[in-house]
Amino acid sequence: MCRWLAYSGSPIPLDSLLYKPKHSLIDQSQHAEMGAETTNGDGFGIGWYPVDPVEKATPGRFRGILPAWSDRNLRDLAEHIRSPLFFAHVRASSGTAVQESNCHPFQHERWLWMHNGSVRDFARMRRDLLLAVDPALYPDIQGTTDSEALLYLALTYGLRDDPVTAVERTVGFVEATAASHGIQDPVQMTVATTEGERIWVFRYSSAHQSRTLFYSRDVNDLRQLHPEVEALRQIPDGARLVVSEPLGVMPDAFVEVPESSYSLIYQGQDKMSDFNPR
Repeated sequence: MCRWLAYSGSPIPLDSLLYKPKHSLIDQSQHAEMGAETTNGDGFGIGWYPVDPVEKATPGRFRGILPAWSDRNLRDLAEHIRSPLFFAHVRASSGTAVQESNCHPFQHERWLWMHNGSVRDFARMRRDLLLAVDPALYPDIQGTTDSEALLYLALTYGLRDDPVTAVERTVGFVEATAASHGIQDPVQMTVATTEGERIWVFRYSSAHQSRTLFYSRDVNDLRQLHPEVEALRQIPDGARLVVSEPLGVMPDAFVEVPESSYSLIYQGQDKMSDFNPR
């Protein structure tokens, strides 16, 4: 499917995570070890919030249909953009077209959304799912993916007010719609969404065999465990990172997100709980 990462903490250059680690996201675009495919070359995207945010400022975004490893503009931007909160995604299409409007992260106002996984037999359910989108939101849909449909269903169900309930209702609606079509185990997802201050991440599948997802341990704990690692002194206190698969650094730096759960990341803290579709 896809590989993605979400970062929250003191401002850092994007290339410090996209390119510099041994098994960086760009390396994963060619050599994924835990995904459904080894190569994720059907486009890419980054979304970031400014260091000095203007009230209600929307995030910057850059997406392209080239493989991430060969896009020189991405490398140049990643070297020069610093951000306290950013998303990055490399895509492996599950059947929809390779076009810019189908590349993650998707955006609505201040919100960003990215997804790894699929809605099984989406083409059979697409009409029913999209007819449930709020008519006021429907004109904003630009692409043809199941991922963007999930975003607009979540917005319809109240993402801006209560993200967890909105995503639970979205998944519950997709599963109910799938049942009416005789489709089993329709949802496979790891999802990240943010409004620029907090990050919500979800790991769930109808078959309870979800794609991999990991979060970084507290950097202070890692410094105590590995006082010999100079690089840990460069990581800002309170930094949090969520990834589809670890970045090839210390084996104990990342912890797996539990099956059927969600996490809220805010100001260097995280809260984890069960995820239950409604």
